[in-house]
Amino acid sequence: MEKERFQVEYPINSSKGVLFNCMSTPSGLSEWFCDDVNIKKDVHTFIWDGSEEVAKLVTKKKDEYVKFKWMESEEDDNDGTYFELRIRVDEMTGERAIIVTDFAEEDDIEDARELWVAQLDRLRRVLGG
Repeated sequence: MEKERFQVEYPINSSKGVLFNCMSTPSGLSEWFCDDVNIKKDVHTFIWDGSEEVAKLVTKKKDEYVKFKWMESEEDDNDGTYFELRIRVDEMTGERAIIVTDFAEEDDIEDARELWVAQLDRLRRVLGG
């Protein structure tokens, strides 16, 4: 089954620098996204409850976004899917949000959205929001 792209926008009150640190460093990611993360070059091994998932950092721009590609199998390697964490700042209000772009099978999109919201809730609590 083909995966579909979806987005989650989550308002969060923190500076771009702090948010980017939480999205791009082992210490930041392990505060909210996973239990631990090991990085070798651009390959990130995320650890949750003893299970590991591996993703390659595809690209990043300081204080703006990070984009990862899961390395589950060779078949997945060419399917065009990724996940991205992007910081958006409203120019009128100055309010910040994290926009998550991810992919899931149609039947799993709602569960995937809920998982991202739960993770981002955790990030907000870590940041004191």
